[in-house]
Amino acid sequence: MSLRHAVLGLLTNRPASGYDLMKLFETSLAHVWSATQSQVYGELGKLADGGLVEVSAEGPRGRKEYAITEAGRSELHRWLTEVEPVRTRRSDSLLRVFFLGELTRVEAKTYLLTEAERSAQQLAGLKEAESAIDWGDDPISVHGRLALEYGKRLSAMHEEWARWAAEQLAP
Repeated sequence: MSLRHAVLGLLTNRPASGYDLMKLFETSLAHVWSATQSQVYGELGKLADGGLVEVSAEGPRGRKEYAITEAGRSELHRWLTEVEPVRTRRSDSLLRVFFLGELTRVEAKTYLLTEAERSAQQLAGLKEAESAIDWGDDPISVHGRLALEYGKRLSAMHEEWARWAAEQLAP
């Protein structure tokens, strides 16, 4: 996923300023794709230069609200339907599992139990985010709940696996 497509996607429902987009990122996409304020504002400029978004309103202190253009909707559609997703297969934490034999059993079990605890904390954070979000019936809310559920299930599975793996190392 690219930042450009994330911004285009967030603008499909309604125009937004860079500040508004950052708030949307924090309450939705941050769990799957992070972005800094400078990245979002920079991307808005590139999208405007490319004709994919346009300034739809200007407010005090130079505040600009951006709306997606038809060209932007076409680009988002192309990306959604024609571009194969990047499926990263790298996992630093799982790579370490291959080499746990270099540690004592206690160190290896500690590593796995720490992984389990991190996953449990991540799951708790996702559940907290889920309850704090004002969900609606708009597409971002509907599909955001699907993505959040994926994160919750993945965190729960990772925790369960890490605890199981630690038990496999019992003396």
